[in-house]
Amino acid sequence: MEKGLVSIIMPSYNTAPYIRETIQSVLDQTYQNWELIIVDDCSTDNTDEVVASMKDERIRYLKNEKNSGAAVSRNRALREAKGRWITFLDSDDIWMPEKLKKQISFMEKNGYSFSYTNYEEIDVEGKETGVKVTGPKKVTKTGMFNYCWLGCLTVMYDRDVIGQIQIEDIKKNNDYAMWLKVCKKADCYLLNEYLGKYRKGRAGSVSTHSIKTMIGWHYKLFREAEKQGAMRSLVNTGRNLVFGFYKKKRYVKKDR
Repeated sequence: MEKGLVSIIMPSYNTAPYIRETIQSVLDQTYQNWELIIVDDCSTDNTDEVVASMKDERIRYLKNEKNSGAAVSRNRALREAKGRWITFLDSDDIWMPEKLKKQISFMEKNGYSFSYTNYEEIDVEGKETGVKVTGPKKVTKTGMFNYCWLGCLTVMYDRDVIGQIQIEDIKKNNDYAMWLKVCKKADCYLLNEYLGKYRKGRAGSVSTHSIKTMIGWHYKLFREAEKQGAMRSLVNTGRNLVFGFYKKKRYVKKDR
């Protein structure tokens, strides 16, 4: 494990129209000691060509033998990671240039092992929607079970403290499954700056599905990933529903 190295975990599947801009936002980081591990899940578009054109020896491009889902891709990337700092960026989202530098400094200065940042939303064409998302200053284990406050593109943790993480093979909410494991080792702290842009509304993304569908996914998360009983899984799913409405009221703002 390399102490100052950041390992960036990126699953990809049919995001050729976006992944170039996403990778470029990594190349543009002011903190340059990183490795980008992209695990492609058998894309049927020209993702291979786009990634091949982004020539940088710090980019590692791996391909699954069969279409397996984001959980399998993230697990594989985590096993391949060599860095102390583990962070995540989906293949259609974007980082601000000082994201890594500011987040590492924030964690080292305060002795934190797990952190996240604010983010803004963009539409499928990359235009800002005016929506800005923040969260609680501190998320404990209990708080994390209440709701997934963290945007995947904003998270970083210290592997020296957290250790190796692998998650169950669930098809949705696998990033939340990750945070539920990490929060058992450390509380999560907010760096109160907007350091990422989350692309919302892309076909197939979680943000395009109904509340009923997402409730089902949350139940499966607690039942299958956390191995909870049926009643406890229902209770935690209900908590998620309540705190989801609270998050929208308290932490999601739209510019007028």
